[in-house]
Amino acid sequence: MKIYAISGLGADKRVFKYLTLDYELVPIEWIKPKTKESIIEYSKRLIVEYGIDTDKNFGILGVSFGGLIATEISKLTKPKFTILISSVETRNELSGLIKLTGKSKLLELVPESLLNPPKAIASFMFGTNKKELLNSIIDDTDVSFTKWAIRELMNWKNQTQLSNLIKIGGTKDKLLPPKGDNTILIDKGEHFMIVDKAKEISDIINREIKTHYNKA
Repeated sequence: MKIYAISGLGADKRVFKYLTLDYELVPIEWIKPKTKESIIEYSKRLIVEYGIDTDKNFGILGVSFGGLIATEISKLTKPKFTILISSVETRNELSGLIKLTGKSKLLELVPESLLNPPKAIASFMFGTNKKELLNSIIDDTDVSFTKWAIRELMNWKNQTQLSNLIKIGGTKDKLLPPKGDNTILIDKGEHFMIVDKAKEISDIINREIKTHYNKA
């Protein structure tokens, strides 16, 4: 069974190389968003671009902002399960500050150059022992994509709760703190725990799929 995996904002498939899953992981690379394209329309294009085969059993995995895309794709394709890591399932889980900033439209006034934070600040916010990897990802980030993604995050409207959800959050996540009783918590996990807590996360995913979703 394939699990289509979507990385976090500005990241890429490098964040998945530390996972040890019992299933085939298929990273989905970001494509360039169109002008004023909604997250829903963008998700539809990703489904077509990567030819997600809905005739066979498959799963969707999303990390951070990639979790929002994973949620929208799941609503459109009905996978056997959806895995969210360091992410949110509905708009209600976003902080009040994020939602207020989205309503204020202040992001549109921010120059793209300011959306690439100093590496020391990024390291603190993401919380990781793999600073070289994080710095490399930041260097490769397309800031125009970042601005689009942040805008879509702040204005995300989804209220639909997913069935067949595996949701994993870190107790020390500064960017998207875990909310909801359905979250499996990783002790001392921070926002970059997909890398730093890869073994623990892999064990949880393998266990949950085997227990609940690996039946014919």
